[in-house]
Amino acid sequence: MQVRDRISRRHLFEMVGAAGALAFAGTRTALAQGAKRIERLAPELDAIIDASQTIRELATGFGGDVGPAEGPVWIAEGRYLLFNDIQTSRRMKYTPGQGVVVAKTPTNEANGLTRDLQGRLISAEHLTRRVTREDPDGSITVVANNFQGKRLLRPNDVIVKSDGSIYFTDPGGPLAPDQFDVTIAGVYRVSADLGTISLIVDDLVGPNGLAFSPDESILYVNDARRRIVRAYDLLPNGTVAKQTSRLLSDMGGAEPGVPDGMKVDVAGNVYTGGAGGLYIMDKTGKKLGRIVHGQPATTNVAFGGDDWKTLYFTTRASLNMVTVKIAGIPVPAKKRTS
Repeated sequence: MQVRDRISRRHLFEMVGAAGALAFAGTRTALAQGAKRIERLAPELDAIIDASQTIRELATGFGGDVGPAEGPVWIAEGRYLLFNDIQTSRRMKYTPGQGVVVAKTPTNEANGLTRDLQGRLISAEHLTRRVTREDPDGSITVVANNFQGKRLLRPNDVIVKSDGSIYFTDPGGPLAPDQFDVTIAGVYRVSADLGTISLIVDDLVGPNGLAFSPDESILYVNDARRRIVRAYDLLPNGTVAKQTSRLLSDMGGAEPGVPDGMKVDVAGNVYTGGAGGLYIMDKTGKKLGRIVHGQPATTNVAFGGDDWKTLYFTTRASLNMVTVKIAGIPVPAKKRTS
């Protein structure tokens, strides 16, 4: 009887302990969920975003060792978003109110996506180490796969200027270049007719996301390895004035996260990942706010919606959104007449 009593008490303590552990686990989960928030780092943020809103997770389950969810781009005429799941070499399609479906597979482990002036999809492909253009009928044109006869390393992200020229980053990957590869992690410009490719930035360790200022006078480029954003003045011929290379902002910190993909709104504010979340900065690099989404990395961002005031962003495994008060720069870019 005493033994049974001792056993009962032991079981009681075990049950209490288990209940406590479950309660603690539940508390941790609640704390993690509650940690999602929009931090106001400067009063100027109030004109850009409502910091009290809920950060919405739209879909999850993407990514892996090969690569994360990446490259979101809004297709305005179809009112849907495309993004890549690098791990499974799939292009995903998110339609508001309907969810996510597979739009294309395989994609050659594509990363960044954008559109040219004609609305054709431009893709940075990891597996084939090239940048491609896809026509509505599905036909593929190679935009770039080499520079001066040497193979590109692993194109990462891509944007298109209003004159039709294409800019992309080529940071490389886990393997060292061989004798047939380019040796520089760089940023390249391809002319609108695809006839000329130029290495325009060569002072970065890990060039990643890139974006233009609203008037296209400045090119911003993320250096993910150094966790910084740099800015360059653009010359009339589309290359950069290298002597203007300057630090826009340091995105490092104790928390995980690097500057990966990047976008700019019509007022010139810059949106990119960094330590602990997705940052909103003004054109001087001052951090105005941070979207703390609870994931270890913000991989890319895109504006969308009918008014371009929905901010979509990918983490390694998920697609998320918030709304903003200032519209993003539309994609495709509008061709300038002067």
